[in-house]
Amino acid sequence: MNLFNLIKKDQEYWLVDQLKVSHIPNIDYLVAFDKLLTEWKEQNVVYLSLMMDEENEDWLLKRRFKKVSSIVEYTKILEGPVKTSNSVQVVALSDSPVSDSEFALLYDACRTGSANKNNLFSISQIMESLERELGENWRDQCFIFSQNGMNSGISIPHIEEGTTDEGRMFYFGVVPEQRCKGYGKLFHAITMELLKPLGAKIYVGSTDTGNAPMRKIFEANGCTLRDIKGIYRIDMEKVDELIK
Repeated sequence: MNLFNLIKKDQEYWLVDQLKVSHIPNIDYLVAFDKLLTEWKEQNVVYLSLMMDEENEDWLLKRRFKKVSSIVEYTKILEGPVKTSNSVQVVALSDSPVSDSEFALLYDACRTGSANKNNLFSISQIMESLERELGENWRDQCFIFSQNGMNSGISIPHIEEGTTDEGRMFYFGVVPEQRCKGYGKLFHAITMELLKPLGAKIYVGSTDTGNAPMRKIFEANGCTLRDIKGIYRIDMEKVDELIK
């Protein structure tokens, strides 16, 4: 049984997420991650980003990890219709006149001023990762929200790797000038509907613990708190310094 979800980007980074299962003791996670960490060191990858239960924080800090932030995970069973709005146009990037470079600018605008502290990647790195993580038809899963010809936000629904029915959002955001107007709740609700045709039966979303607006959106759209994890990072140069 896999205890961690792992995404690799050549020698650039590893992204690791603890898959918490109630009957698995914590020591099993520590043993499994220690093996994974050894493999990461042997492959000399630039850095590793980890989402893991905060009860292991001291254990991680002793191994030269630094804490980036804490995140909360919310979940919802996807059943029944969700009330949306006919005033919002929703179009996939693949069906839109918007170019990839224009979408990247819109994505970056949605990140600007966000309460999320976990901005580890540049927009160019994110755009590179879309095809790698979502497949060659990634543009079909990138949606643009607009009103009166003005692009107001984006979302990227997908099925979590290794599952058949767990819906996630690679990203969801509203441009700064349209925030605090109720669009976040609406766009989020629409995106949960977009997950259903992909086969999603359950939705899991996460945000920084200090991102009160996003947490309110989760709760307003019927999501319940499932978990709290810490985000940690270790850089190979720090490991090299320790060895020296």
